[in-house]
Amino acid sequence: MDELNQVQAHNLLGQKTQTPKRKDNALTRTLRSCCVIPQRYILGVMGLLGVCNAYTMRVCLNLAITQMVNHTKTGEEHIDPDACPDEEIIKNATIVLHPYAIFDWDEKTQGLILSGFYYGYAATQVPGGYLAEKFGGKWTLGVGLLSTALFTFLTPIVIRAGGAIWLFILRVLQGMGEGPTMPALMIMLARWVPPHERSFQGALVFGGAQIGNIFGSFMSGILLADGRDWAYVFYFFGGFGLLWFTLWSLLCYSTPNSHPYISKKELNYLNKNVTTAENSSAKDPVPWKGILRSASVWALVWAAVGHDWGYYTMVTDLPKYSHDVLKFDIKTTGTLTAMPYVAMWICSFLFGFVCDFCIKKGWHTIKTGRIIHTTIAATGPAICIILASYSGCDRVAAMVYFIISMALMGGFYSGMKVNALDLAPNYAGSLTSLVNTTSTFAGIVTPYLIGLLTPDSTLAQWRVAFWVCFAVLVGTNVVYCIWADGEQQWWDDVRKFGYPQGWKHGPLIPDKTEQPESVRLSSKKATEDVF
Repeated sequence: MDELNQVQAHNLLGQKTQTPKRKDNALTRTLRSCCVIPQRYILGVMGLLGVCNAYTMRVCLNLAITQMVNHTKTGEEHIDPDACPDEEIIKNATIVLHPYAIFDWDEKTQGLILSGFYYGYAATQVPGGYLAEKFGGKWTLGVGLLSTALFTFLTPIVIRAGGAIWLFILRVLQGMGEGPTMPALMIMLARWVPPHERSFQGALVFGGAQIGNIFGSFMSGILLADGRDWAYVFYFFGGFGLLWFTLWSLLCYSTPNSHPYISKKELNYLNKNVTTAENSSAKDPVPWKGILRSASVWALVWAAVGHDWGYYTMVTDLPKYSHDVLKFDIKTTGTLTAMPYVAMWICSFLFGFVCDFCIKKGWHTIKTGRIIHTTIAATGPAICIILASYSGCDRVAAMVYFIISMALMGGFYSGMKVNALDLAPNYAGSLTSLVNTTSTFAGIVTPYLIGLLTPDSTLAQWRVAFWVCFAVLVGTNVVYCIWADGEQQWWDDVRKFGYPQGWKHGPLIPDKTEQPESVRLSSKKATEDVF
């Protein structure tokens, strides 16, 4: 313990030597005195807008593609006896013309294009987590989203020049730019947010996904209405991404100690209460041998797979279902597609507040809270999706079930989404990159599989796709309930916890920094966590 105390004393001494340097700058003193809002909340709001920005650029193609494809060219005509009446024909004597629907992509090709983003997204999760831990989350996240914004802005030019192949490649590149987003944000939240604030802050930041879906769907519907050029969608959201990057560069920093004008009161509070510490343990190699043998990690991976399967089914394919099956016009589709995400965003805050409140009151443990909210967010939507598919052409009932489904899915943000911060505050970025890389394969498989299951986009075919979604959501939740945990794991800080009994897989940190045998864990819990 003497060695650990020396490291902590060295860090405290380093912080003291950094503080006077900030006092010498008159501009810094002025900025600090003007900032009445705590900087961790500034980070939370900018993180929300960053995730919002990422999701608008991710999902804008989902609605735009319905106006890019000329459905009269996509093969032999298929007559669906259960087809819903076309809203455009009901409202108007003639069908709205779509002069910019110039591509003849079938459902399989569209599914492949929509899945292209997730190939790139999965490829840069682990490198993104490594870069964020090594160089800080600010620029890893900022530069990644900047590249995605530029690619989004160039999308219309690329499509018209190279068609489906070039669009698929561009979507892969966009996914690569967004890959570091979640690992970098997790690392920054681990440095900035105390444990008792994580459920609410997690709901705030990751609720940006719902804001992005709301804003992206609603604005896309308006921009595409009346047969307008779908290119406007990509220009608009690409420009939004460039604006966000400018604000992020000016306002946010990777750690509290690197922030030039954070108040002394908040800095002292964060250094005292944040679980992770900027000490030498953060410089150790990522303990992959411990991570990959942890039951709680694989429980989190399974929960993430279930979340992503259900979530991407809704995000990627709900616009197609609303437009192709329920036959809403494009403007109504954009508005109605946004409504489930409004419900999810609002409920994510409610779930986050309730979870934090119950933990603070001692009514249940962190582990129990994560399991309860993850179960609500998995089984509730699974049931509602099936009910929506059996509503047939009752548009009101179907959309109500979809809205309830996404509202309940808001529980994920106070459940498994912040669980990585509980398990590994020192390696939250690497753990999140592992979880996201694995679960992102659901984003790759889901659009393509739904394209195969719904070649004619009929109600009966979509019902099969929704039953598959039900099975994945419920099955993965069962795994999470059995092996989930809510405590910091021994491999996240070997100096503090030591090794569990029965550990035979070699050291996780350099030999000279290992703790003596006397401090190694011997608890039953630690032993059970090792495969």
